[in-house]
Amino acid sequence: MSSTSRGSSRTTVSRSKATPSPSAAAATGSASGARPRPSDKLNPKTIDPFAEPQRSPSAFAAIYSKGGVPCRLVHGSVKHKLQWERLPETIQFDPVLVTLAEGLKETRHPYTFVSQEGFKELLMVPGAQQKALPLLPKLAVALKGALVHTDDGVFERGLNGLVQLSAVVGPSLNIHLKNLLTSLSKRLMDKRYKEQVTTALQKLEQYGGKFSQIGKLLLQKLQFRIRSVKSVLV
Repeated sequence: MSSTSRGSSRTTVSRSKATPSPSAAAATGSASGARPRPSDKLNPKTIDPFAEPQRSPSAFAAIYSKGGVPCRLVHGSVKHKLQWERLPETIQFDPVLVTLAEGLKETRHPYTFVSQEGFKELLMVPGAQQKALPLLPKLAVALKGALVHTDDGVFERGLNGLVQLSAVVGPSLNIHLKNLLTSLSKRLMDKRYKEQVTTALQKLEQYGGKFSQIGKLLLQKLQFRIRSVKSVLV
């Protein structure tokens, strides 16, 4: 073999040693990727302060995702509706109605619609009064949570739910009204909700019967407070 051939052969061998195969390069890359680099300590991962934080699911959302609320939202071309897994009149009010009342505090779709519509539809089934009466203490607590909420939509759903419940159970709700209606004082002083709250109080007085003067007295008290505040401002 000539010297030229031997030199060419040695050059080829040295190049093959210097250039690793694709598989070897991939293995080396994966190995190096698995090990933390010194620059990682200097440049740690940061959180975008403007990104929406990951919130853990609420109690209602967790129950809903596990099938604890036997209905689902059906999107329609004009409006949405609920589809119940079984006839609403066969559903146990305890705990479903209480769960729906607690869901009135939700602020995200579809939980807002499901809780509001589900609460209303269950109270419309035959025998709803007898089923709801034993649950009034729990329902009152859930509704109060919605009435004192800072979110306007939550407050409105809580107020509607309170009127709907009063229409079904009547005077039986009177014992709980004092704790519930005191939550309305700030909203009644807000001109955006004055008419809505006043109408709700009048309906509560109507449904509560002649033995219920709590709503009327509270309305008079709150109206007097509003006049007092206005006189101070003037």
